[in-house]
Amino acid sequence: MRTYHCLSLFIWTYMYHTTDAIPFQEKGNSDLPSGRIVGLTQDDGKMLHRTKRGWMWNQFFLLEEYTGTDTQYVGKLHTDQDKGDGNLKYILTGDGAGSLFVIDENTGDIHAAKKLDREEKSLYVLRAKAIDRKTGRQVEPESEFIIKIHDINDNEPKFTKDLYTASVPEMSGVGTSVIQVTATDADDANYGNSAKVVYSILQGQPYFSVDPESGIIKTALPDMSRENREQYQVVIQAKDMGGQMGGLSGTTTVNITLTDVNNNPPRFPQSTYQFHSPESVPLGTPLGRIKANDPDVGENAEVEYSIAEGDGADMFDVITDKDTQEGIITVKQNLDFENKMLYTLKVDASNTHPDPRFLHLGPFKDTAVVKISVEDIDEPPVFSKVFYLIEVDEDVKEGSIIGQVTAYDPDAVNNLIKYSVDRHTDMDRIFSIHSENGSIFTLKPLDRESTPWHNITVTATEINNSKQSSHIPVFIRILDINDHAPELAMYYETFVCENAKPGQLIQTVSVMDKDDPPRGHKFFFEPVPEFPLNPNFTIVDNKDNTAGIMTRKDGYSRNKMSTYLLPILIFDNDYPIQSSTGTLTIRVCACDNQGNMQSCNAEALVLSAGLSTGALIAILLCVIILLVLVVLFAALKRQRKKEPLIISKDDVRDNIVTYNDEGGGEEDTQAFDIGTLRNPEAREDSKLRRDVMPETIFQIRRTVPLWENIDVQDFIHRRLKENDSDPSAPPYDSLATYAYEGNDSIADSLSSLESLTADCNQDYDYLSDWGPRFKKLADMYGGDDSDRD
Repeated sequence: MRTYHCLSLFIWTYMYHTTDAIPFQEKGNSDLPSGRIVGLTQDDGKMLHRTKRGWMWNQFFLLEEYTGTDTQYVGKLHTDQDKGDGNLKYILTGDGAGSLFVIDENTGDIHAAKKLDREEKSLYVLRAKAIDRKTGRQVEPESEFIIKIHDINDNEPKFTKDLYTASVPEMSGVGTSVIQVTATDADDANYGNSAKVVYSILQGQPYFSVDPESGIIKTALPDMSRENREQYQVVIQAKDMGGQMGGLSGTTTVNITLTDVNNNPPRFPQSTYQFHSPESVPLGTPLGRIKANDPDVGENAEVEYSIAEGDGADMFDVITDKDTQEGIITVKQNLDFENKMLYTLKVDASNTHPDPRFLHLGPFKDTAVVKISVEDIDEPPVFSKVFYLIEVDEDVKEGSIIGQVTAYDPDAVNNLIKYSVDRHTDMDRIFSIHSENGSIFTLKPLDRESTPWHNITVTATEINNSKQSSHIPVFIRILDINDHAPELAMYYETFVCENAKPGQLIQTVSVMDKDDPPRGHKFFFEPVPEFPLNPNFTIVDNKDNTAGIMTRKDGYSRNKMSTYLLPILIFDNDYPIQSSTGTLTIRVCACDNQGNMQSCNAEALVLSAGLSTGALIAILLCVIILLVLVVLFAALKRQRKKEPLIISKDDVRDNIVTYNDEGGGEEDTQAFDIGTLRNPEAREDSKLRRDVMPETIFQIRRTVPLWENIDVQDFIHRRLKENDSDPSAPPYDSLATYAYEGNDSIADSLSSLESLTADCNQDYDYLSDWGPRFKKLADMYGGDDSDRD
């Protein structure tokens, strides 16, 4: 039968009950391990028994901090297989094996090699085994056992802080909690009283006490005053062993501060204060300071000052200085020595944050008397107003009086006063003032639109004492006069679609006016009297200072008219009525069905609406190629050598000489007589052409004189006609430059190159009759025969 025995912790053993048993051998500690041999024996040769080897372990206990001279004996390992012949070897492994714990491998004795500290490690787990030295095999299975360290009181209690800081309100009752201190003991709390801590107070009595178990510090005296003592230092002791004799202890220091409460009212150090003030002192000037003392601190010491009563309550004011907690006496109204020389005030000083718990101690305020004496001085002139506002029309004439200021001497002497304008405030010298009566008048015209306000300063000075002077601002407002006509507010980009219908709104116009009438602007829109009824557009007054431009006919054509000019008459309703005419430029544009503008250029009509982008690019490339060809042709023609008209010097025909001289321009008056152009009314006499003329075969045709200042265009056409019909003209065109175009003439081309466009070609057959010298020309221009040749 097999029986299992379970011991404490992790130590276990098992055994077989047999008929024979060997008793345990114990040595030293009662908890030492021992081996039990269970064998197989034979009884009378009739029964065979089996022997089973095993270990039986218990816990080992050692005291910490062993101070003996020898090593501390732990216990002994032994097995029944050990015959004492040294064949077995004991081996120890686990926590601290070989360093803290050593074993005699022959005998199995275990010793502690070093002093142990339970606070560092309280339990060690080790494993033991027995090995046959010859075979190296274990004779017993490896077993595990525990060594526990018993505690001794070797650690004093330690506080969590070396220094504690706490506070408690003054005037607190007895038993008011202040702070809790905590001390811990590293000893084993489950073993004896080594870790049981008790608190006590060493310093700080009779003001404070401490709870021996919880460590809570409490007040021990009632109504402790911060004003008498603010700081306290308390020393607390924590002792283990329940506070018994021989216990270890530790201490800590607690600094306790009494915080302030508002339990003291403010108090004036004196009951009466005396101040002096000149009568001309400016308003708001501080005359002096008073202070009520409050022993409290912080917001509990904040004091507010106020004037309770007195004959100067309306003349003076008191302001609290938050930084110094003082009351500042200031001047509230102008003082006058002639009216009153002495004022008496009562000033209260009270706490701003009273504590209701201490109101029974009395009123938290105090009162002092303040006396103020007024001193007489020579005062400057005083104006009747703080400032002056003058309104004047902008069309007032120069030299007109627009207002008046008055000042007086407040002293009993009542000196005479003179007035002047501070020119730093009137740099343009627009205004002036009569020095005796203070009347202000203008020196220059006024314009509200440029300067609607003028702010000047007038000075009043005593005649007998120029140092006594006063200044006053004068605000001059320029009132508006309707002297500007309304005009269009902006330039309008207006267009009308070619497919527009009658009554269609194409533009809304608004106007602006530099004037500012008091009743606001009101503008009216009408057609100009010269064109009361426009056939193309209608002007509709919207009655809101805007006008709408409406179409009046069905459809518009850019071919007939690309731009329309619509004059609009605009006038206001102020007096006198001002009006102006604004012209609206309206372009005719091509639009889509939704009325969106597509093109407003007349050249766009040439392009077909169906041309695509590729077609336009192709047309552009063709134009560029043609231009390149023209340029190349001109360059080749210039390089070509001209064939001379005279082949031989013996030729009887005249030589044609080519000159590359371009002349002197319009300033060259030697080449042509331009006097006629500059004075068309001058009579022309019979003058031959200035260029080379052939022999007089035909009668020279005279030009028609200009008796009147006719149009230049007619003049040019008449000259062109004369040149075309003149048989004596050379066979080439001449380019004449004319410097006079006449009055309001729109001149087209001044060249006679248009002679080629005549209805019929000129007859050059008469060149054959001129002789052999003109034979070449006759062959070139002689007609059909020349062409056939």
